[in-house]
Amino acid sequence: MNRNNLIYYAKKYEGDYNRITVAIRNEEEVNEECKDRCITILDDEYPKSLLDLNYPPFVLFYEGDISLLKSESIAVVGSRNPTEYSKQATKDLVQNTGKTVVSGLAKGIDAIAHENASRSIGVLGSGINYAYPYENKDLIDRMKKEQLVISEYPDRVKPYAYHFPFRNRIIAALSNTVYIMETKEFSGTMTTVNEALELGKEVKVLPFDIYSSGGKGNLKLIHEGADIIDTKEIFG
Repeated sequence: MNRNNLIYYAKKYEGDYNRITVAIRNEEEVNEECKDRCITILDDEYPKSLLDLNYPPFVLFYEGDISLLKSESIAVVGSRNPTEYSKQATKDLVQNTGKTVVSGLAKGIDAIAHENASRSIGVLGSGINYAYPYENKDLIDRMKKEQLVISEYPDRVKPYAYHFPFRNRIIAALSNTVYIMETKEFSGTMTTVNEALELGKEVKVLPFDIYSSGGKGNLKLIHEGADIIDTKEIFG
């Protein structure tokens, strides 16, 4: 197996993990030289933390500063429709951390985290050249120039719903600690929590008003033993 084969399969099968696995197993013929901007699981630059995953991505396509993958990082994730409380806490947290912030470039908490971080890695659930959600296109374009955007999906692969929970494993793996700013009991954010716990990562949660429906997942996680975000991390 060589890196060109991996890139070729990733492009041919649009990042579909299972189909790429079959292609590798069958040693499918490759008759194209791939020169895409990416790193593969065979490369020295490939983040070692991703190897802890049950399904480590074979290829990561990227735009931006790839050296950010070597920096100490935290994940900051949460609701697409956050309250003013969690919005402000997210801004303060990422502005005060000295670490690279990893998130999913979704609207809401993800976008706020990226916009306010000095160093940031965005993990897409769509092709590296497919801006989704479209309302974040300017943010995504800016991050490609000034920060880092990565995806296991090449070119303009559409953002299918099942991509996002699978994408969340990368966010969890790249981070030493996962910060949950706002989540319902059942949400995409919880898939990131589950991945983080499986990897043995620390999970920290913003405490919420018991009457807030948007933060029921936060309260549930705290009840189950998750750490509460220290106010010093928010206020500096």
